[in-house]
Amino acid sequence: MSRIDAHHHVWDLSVRPHAWLDSAKLAPLRRTFTLDDLAGPAAAAGVEATVLVQVLPDLGETREFLALAAGSELVAGVVGWIDLTAPDVAGTLAALPPGLVGVRHGVQSEPDPAWLNRPDVRRGLAAVAAAGLAYDLLTLPHQLPAAIDTVTALPELTFVLDHLSKPPIAAGELEPWRGRIRELAARPNVYCKLSGMVTEADWEGWQVADLRPFAEVVLEEFGPDRVMFGSDWPVCLLAAGYERVAGAADELCAGLSESERADVFAGTARRAYRLQSRL
Repeated sequence: MSRIDAHHHVWDLSVRPHAWLDSAKLAPLRRTFTLDDLAGPAAAAGVEATVLVQVLPDLGETREFLALAAGSELVAGVVGWIDLTAPDVAGTLAALPPGLVGVRHGVQSEPDPAWLNRPDVRRGLAAVAAAGLAYDLLTLPHQLPAAIDTVTALPELTFVLDHLSKPPIAAGELEPWRGRIRELAARPNVYCKLSGMVTEADWEGWQVADLRPFAEVVLEEFGPDRVMFGSDWPVCLLAAGYERVAGAADELCAGLSESERADVFAGTARRAYRLQSRL
């Protein structure tokens, strides 16, 4: 079965600083990670194509990622960053080289839980939709109400929820996250990544059983045709290697039909990010 990893990163600490890595608990990630580092583990997991996702709020990084994708047989598309609040989002997008399939902003770091509802942000998101791109939602559970409002207000834009909106897996608390996910999934223009779960669990002691209740919620509410696998490499290395993350996804999807698994591991990403022309 052809596989797409719909969410991974790279970074080169010799090019620009990554202040988010200064935390002591993130010390294992405080080195450069390249596409060459990813190639072996991805191939071993049967991954034939990937989506490279922004790390920093830096247009320069986005341009570099697009150049990496242009020279790579592995990367099928880039989710980059632009300033959604700028006056000419459309012009910025039009000036970027080919390969961009989506845009993301680190909403999880915004102190205003209603940041997505700001008029300037909504204007920027409308420009993303007009450019034929998707928008990745990087939110925390308490920011989901604003996400629900936003996807409702912009039905023409494809949204992709990253990491299940980072539910409290380590604590095993399904509510109020589950109710908000149900409401978000009722909007047909939203997809969800089965990604980032191991780092929301107990890094040292997690088991697939800890992830299962949360995975079952998104598979039930979105349906496999709107769920896609993502490794979140190399961030996942805080809790598990690539092989174990991919294996956990296999276990979580074992009860699905062959066609449903084909959606989760490739078809959904192709549709959401319009990757057909690049694969």
